[in-house]
Amino acid sequence: MATEHSEKTRSKPDASGVQVEERLRRARIERMARIARAYRGWTSGELLSALGRENTRVSPPSGIPRLDLVARLAQALDWDLGDVAERLWTPRGMQADDAALRAMPFAELDARAQAEHRAGGFAEMKATGNAMRAIARTPRERAIAANRLAGAYDGEGRYERVLEWVRAGLAERDIGADVRLMLTINLANVSYTLWNLHETRAIAESVLDRWTAEAPRTRLERVGQAFARLLRGQARRRALDACESAGERVEAARVALVDLGHAEEHYGRLFADFDDPQYQALAHTARGAAIEARAAVGDLAPDAALDLVLAELDAFVDIEMSPSPHLVESAGWWAVFGANIAARAEGSAHERTIAICTNKAAEVSDHLGHWPMRERAFSLEWRRQVAARDAAGSPHAQQSSWTLDTDDLRALVGTMGRLPFFRPTGWAILDGAVLAT
Repeated sequence: MATEHSEKTRSKPDASGVQVEERLRRARIERMARIARAYRGWTSGELLSALGRENTRVSPPSGIPRLDLVARLAQALDWDLGDVAERLWTPRGMQADDAALRAMPFAELDARAQAEHRAGGFAEMKATGNAMRAIARTPRERAIAANRLAGAYDGEGRYERVLEWVRAGLAERDIGADVRLMLTINLANVSYTLWNLHETRAIAESVLDRWTAEAPRTRLERVGQAFARLLRGQARRRALDACESAGERVEAARVALVDLGHAEEHYGRLFADFDDPQYQALAHTARGAAIEARAAVGDLAPDAALDLVLAELDAFVDIEMSPSPHLVESAGWWAVFGANIAARAEGSAHERTIAICTNKAAEVSDHLGHWPMRERAFSLEWRRQVAARDAAGSPHAQQSSWTLDTDDLRALVGTMGRLPFFRPTGWAILDGAVLAT
């Protein structure tokens, strides 16, 4: 850090800002190499040999390291490749707009971050959150700044970074029950997004435990209770296909139904009291998830459950005309629930229903830029094509039936980057698809 800072402060502006950044990056490479040498206890010669360098200077003249150097540094440090690349590439200098932000009061920055979140300005919100973090003077302020940064990364679909910032906020002490509740709920939510379902349930239960003796009193507490119920129910619903027996699946679905019913009730009351369309949409999502759970329990026959789902989706034929993006998102989740129900049933008619539902989920995810829903649409369609291939009796049947156009390819690659658990499926799709580019 000291080396980077001293080089930055000594540097005079070049004719090109690129030259300044190249010089700073060379300093980062040299510094990281010195750290690796100290970590390993190597001599200078051993370091150069380990990094595959033949001269006395580790960093290239351009300041742009080749992949082999980044990989060798990662191996020397016992770090992940991406962590080294991010450390080397991320600019460390303070821009003029950063300085202006850091001169603002913390409360003003917090209000600014919330406004940027509502407007969908996530890059701007990230800059504001970084400024908040830089000027924060108390644990509570640092935790609030971490929560804002988590919100910015969530908007960009960078869920691993969301996880990092939420955990950073929760690591602070004496932040207040309200801030800790927000961070804990956000931790449960990102865990659910990343399909860490056991963690989601455990975190949601820890939130709900605080209201066993008395009911929530504030609006934030009511929202926390409703969201914890929804997340725990959704985690149980998502885990249905991991059950080891039909009896276990029925019992898991029955318990999920309880949470989902409470979530719909809680959000319905919140919507009635505060007229926030997001509460209406979350109640709607809970109701759709409950239909999938009821089908798994056996309370609804698959065909009857699918009739309910498809009838609801008829109200969202033209999603451009919907007055609420929150309800549009909920409709996309209803499509996912329908595809799940159809996938557990049997028959070619249900295969057609899966295709209808995954198409609607893909349409909604493209409209909203919703990465977790894109993952579901790709995964469910891949599951349908694999089932059709297996039914045909040949491992090579329909291997190239999926054609990906430019937009499909961008969505698929973006989903793979944001949701690591999806990458094996993504690669399977890419390996078997025709690329129309």
